[in-house]
Amino acid sequence: MLSNQQLKGFQQQLQQTKQELKERLHDSGDFDLRRSMHDSTGELSSYDNHPGDQGTELYEREKDLALSEHYRDEISDIDRALTAIKAGDYGKCEVCSRDIPLERLNAIPTTTFCVEHTPSRETSDNRPIEEEVLGPSFGKFDNEERKESVAFDAEDSWQEVASFGTSETPSDFAYPPNDYEDMYIDSEENIGYVEDYENFVGVDIYGKEITVYPNSQYEELKEELFEENIQTSFGDLPRYEHDPYVEEDKN
Repeated sequence: MLSNQQLKGFQQQLQQTKQELKERLHDSGDFDLRRSMHDSTGELSSYDNHPGDQGTELYEREKDLALSEHYRDEISDIDRALTAIKAGDYGKCEVCSRDIPLERLNAIPTTTFCVEHTPSRETSDNRPIEEEVLGPSFGKFDNEERKESVAFDAEDSWQEVASFGTSETPSDFAYPPNDYEDMYIDSEENIGYVEDYENFVGVDIYGKEITVYPNSQYEELKEELFEENIQTSFGDLPRYEHDPYVEEDKN
């Protein structure tokens, strides 16, 4: 239960903060929102400008809108708290009517909720209406199964572009790649082929006469298969007593 002196102190603090916020809005001309963007940039029209040329102005206008909305929301919260003081309800949660700890009121004088019932703990599930008809550019969301395609699709296009570099860092991955050039999603996927053996196994025009052409991927797969004691779909990989690829590496 707050004392009269504490209530008076909070009331004065809220009124002073409200006055400061109103002065900021007035002095800034509502963050220059009273003028059109053309007036603030000195442009008579946007028709002769490429949209990309107005990127900075658009960003600043969006920032001003966000700041203006933030200030007005804060003033609204202050008015709500002042109304609660007049009604004798300040310091009690609007939901459970329990006393709000003094430490919380000192930190957030505008609050009229306890920690358990504050609306800021609720995650909004309001999503843009476009999401009902528009899907992601490729695949589905991470929590859902994706139908893989063997053709060169949009996902492959993204991987091709991302291979030239992205803004991703190791902290963006649950299991970071070993190389900074692989800092993009599914960078470990094979490009241009499905299975590793496609790069060193060949057949004749009739699909027969399987031939193995040793290379680095052949050596890696061979060791993995022997360690796991498993076979490929076409049987064991042959062991070469004098592997030309291995001999070349040794030399």
